[in-house]
Order: sequence, then structure tokens, then C-alpha cells
Amino acid sequence: MFVTQEMKPYTVVTEVSELVKKLPQYTHEKGMEVRILMPKYGSINERRHRLHEVVRLSGMNIIVDDEDFPLIIKVASLPGARLQVYFLDNDEFFKRKFVFDDIDEKPFTDNEDRTVFFCKSVMETVKKFGWPPDIIHCHGWMTSLVPLYLKKVYKDDPVFQKSKLIYSPYKNSYQKHFTKRFLEIACINNLDNKDLDDFKSGSKLTLDVGGVLNADAIVAGSDNITAAVSKAIDSVDVPKLEFLEEDEMLKSCVELYKSLMEE
Repeated sequence: MFVTQEMKPYTVVTEVSELVKKLPQYTHEKGMEVRILMPKYGSINERRHRLHEVVRLSGMNIIVDDEDFPLIIKVASLPGARLQVYFLDNDEFFKRKFVFDDIDEKPFTDNEDRTVFFCKSVMETVKKFGWPPDIIHCHGWMTSLVPLYLKKVYKDDPVFQKSKLIYSPYKNSYQKHFTKRFLEIACINNLDNKDLDDFKSGSKLTLDVGGVLNADAIVAGSDNITAAVSKAIDSVDVPKLEFLEEDEMLKSCVELYKSLMEE
């Protein structure tokens, strides 16, 4: 299962979009069953990309900061590949026609809430699938809570019993806009503030570091990740892939998936 904040052709925002378009298809061609989850931004043309609602999956409410937000799940087939892409939607967070920044290129003030909503929605959607993923590969800062939630909230759920989590950090310019409030609203279920310590660095928040420190393996998505993220990667004793050129990256990722499934 691929969890991503972006994916071409639906979004073309950063380098995340390009890699995540090719990696699932390559993985599928190597004989693995693949599903992809991403946010349904308002900039995505539903008619052009032939999205439709999955009624049997929609209808859940996701709690963020003690408020209920309806989760609508839509699906489309990835052009040129026999792959299903599931879009997690909510009018409050994703209806706007921009992805991370407003028309003045300033980050949305509710990117914190959107991140919590998306990550919790991912976990609840997979539970509703009833499809236990062997590998969950998360791409980008907006997915950074998924490793923590898998490790500390959903670890005893039967759907996730055998799941291995891979986290891919990329060049990150958004965590500097997050505040300490993020640590409070990210404490879903029985988590408390101490459970989010991996996301703190003094007075700063480090989303990618939190993702790295809670993952079972790391794949560097950029060749220019920050020093703090590089230090975190060096500190953990898990399988790691450095940033590679595209062909080598695709091949090495599939080899990593297979080795983790054999453990």
C-alpha cells in the first residue's frame, strides 16, 4: 500500500508526485497487489480523472481536535495501469482549489488539521478495506503520523498485524509552519504528548524525523534532505535506501519490499 501526499497525474506539486506515479506501477508489474491512498484536493478534476465515490467505504467520521469531520472515499483507475487510487476527501479540508498554499503562496493555516485528518483517515480506511497490507510505504511530510499511529495506536489491530512501514522523507518546507498545537491534535485515541516526542526538536517540530524514527525501513526520496533528518536516519537500526536515480530506485524499492516480507 502506498500512502502519499501527492501523485501525478492528479497533482504535480513537488518531486513526490513523479516518483509515486511510477513506483506503484513498477511494483504491480513485479507481481504485487497494490493500492494507493492520497488526499482528494479540490484541484483534482473528478470528471477528467473519472473519480467516483465508494459508497460502501464512505460515511465514517474522523475526529480532529474534538470535532467530527465526514470522510468521503472516492476511487479512480490510474491511467495506463490497472491500479486503484483511493482519494480521501472532506469539504472542510480539501475542497479548496490549491494543495498546500493559498493564492498568495502562503501555507494554509490548517495544514496541521489536514495532516491529522488524512493520517487517521488512512488507518480507518484500511481497516474498512479488510485488506491487510504487508508493506505500507509513506511518502512525504503529510504522511508522517502514519508510522506513529501504526506503532502505537493500531499495532494490535488484526489488519495491521504483519504490516511493515517504510517512510520516505523528501525536501520539506512545511514543518516550519506547524505549531505546538499539532502535537495536541495528533494525540488520537490514547496517545499523550510524550508519544509525540519524536516530532520535537527543542522548540521546533520535525515531521520527517518523527516519521523516520517510527518506521521499519527508510527510503530517502530526495538527495537534499535536511541535516536533522539525515541524523535521524543514521540513528535508527533499520534497513535504509539512500536516494537513487529513478531506475535504480524502482528496482531497489521492490527488493526492499520483498526482503521485509520475508522477515
